[in-house]
Amino acid sequence: MKETVLKRFEEVFGDRNGVKVFFAPGRVNLIGEHTDYNGGHVFPCALTIGTYACARVREDKKLRFYSMNFEHLGVIESDLEDLKPEKEAGWTNYPKGVMWAFGERGFQIPSGMDILLSGNIPNGSGLSSSASVEVVTGAILREFFGFEVSNQDLALIGQFSENKFNGVNCGIMDQFAIAMGKKDHAIFLDTADLSYTYAPVKLKGAKIVIACSNKKRGLGDSKYNERRSECETALSELQKVVDIKSLGELTQERFEQYKSAIKDTTRVKRAKHAVYENQRTLQAVAALQADDIDLFGQLMNASHVSLRDDYEVTGAELDTLVEEAWKVEGVIGSRMTGAGFGGCTVSIVKDEAIDRFIDQVGRAYKSRIGYAADFYVVEVGDGPAVL
Repeated sequence: MKETVLKRFEEVFGDRNGVKVFFAPGRVNLIGEHTDYNGGHVFPCALTIGTYACARVREDKKLRFYSMNFEHLGVIESDLEDLKPEKEAGWTNYPKGVMWAFGERGFQIPSGMDILLSGNIPNGSGLSSSASVEVVTGAILREFFGFEVSNQDLALIGQFSENKFNGVNCGIMDQFAIAMGKKDHAIFLDTADLSYTYAPVKLKGAKIVIACSNKKRGLGDSKYNERRSECETALSELQKVVDIKSLGELTQERFEQYKSAIKDTTRVKRAKHAVYENQRTLQAVAALQADDIDLFGQLMNASHVSLRDDYEVTGAELDTLVEEAWKVEGVIGSRMTGAGFGGCTVSIVKDEAIDRFIDQVGRAYKSRIGYAADFYVVEVGDGPAVL
């Protein structure tokens, strides 16, 4: 892949003098969905698929971007002196946002750059192609300009840029999982205070299979911000009767005790998901540490049911993929992953059942939805790197 992107860089930008190659992974969240902005726990891991980038420094303030995933758009130009989100800038708003965010943190970028990207994360799949682009951009800026920022800083800068520059009110999980990835480990992250531990992902005779629904969705215009605001309102109603800073502080029992303070049945369901999903995540990590992969799978299944019924973010495509997965012998657990409304499911499937799983779920999906899903057997990988 390194030689492929270097060759394309040379074709697009004339030569490869002074070029370095970078990689940042995509991520999948094994359990703990829509908990990251509710002060709960998440359990994501970085993948071995992600975003490759070639970059070099220019002598002027010009920025030139090229994506091998959107070749029809050609080279998109911008200027370091004029960093603002623009609709016509398309995908380049993500790297531009990170450059802006570095500046906001006091790291002034002295000169422009030529940057070429190529991602093998399915676009719009919910495996965090945007956060991967943000983290790889941060790694580029750190390497070329010697900024003293840690991988955790790269995550926080990426989230800040997505919130403030691109207007997507995302939590910290995506950028954190990508920036802090560790091979063969998932990250047990408390989003309330960013404390984390690595937990080995030992699947003994099984693998993680991602099914991409191929239903495109845009995070900014999805119901993501609506769900977030419903949870914030429910929290403020609960705070009148119980001393908490976030929904993630409640156990299931305490939630049931105080939920009558929430004055709307929809908000009760949203808050219930946030509380119960956080508890499921705690149980799931304990199950994995105890080598109880079957319990882990049952908790994944329960997570999907809650996302479908209480949080209402699944939709026909994701429900079909998960419900068909549950019918296949050898599937340990399956759920939607990511923000929802399209995107992907994540399943843990026994090795001997993988081909059958892809065939059976794929055929049922195409016949019910009308177009095909794509399947990826993935491995858990490291965080960002200079290649």
